[in-house]
Amino acid sequence: MRYLMTSLPSDTAREPDEKLHAEVGAFVEELTAAGVLLATGGLDSPTMTTSRNGEFTVTDGPFAEAKEVAVSFALVDVRSKEEAIEISRRFFQIVGDGTGYIQQVL
Repeated sequence: MRYLMTSLPSDTAREPDEKLHAEVGAFVEELTAAGVLLATGGLDSPTMTTSRNGEFTVTDGPFAEAKEVAVSFALVDVRSKEEAIEISRRFFQIVGDGTGYIQQVL
């Protein structure tokens, strides 16, 4: 099962430094070597597209609630939702406090 995991910005996450980059890099390498991690990356400010009654609209940020906009993602292939939750738990153990979403790709 594939899951899209996204994380939101956090004021209380660890400050990025060489140690954090090394720990995240090792975690990414572990998941990649296990065949679990399919893709990962940071996300730029979103562009929203809307189609309503045949009218197509493009809106760039900033949005009123930017704290609710995902800043990074990981696409994983795991056996269960519980396994995806465990990956999220381990990720936040490395980076510190934060909020994330796990959504199964149907």
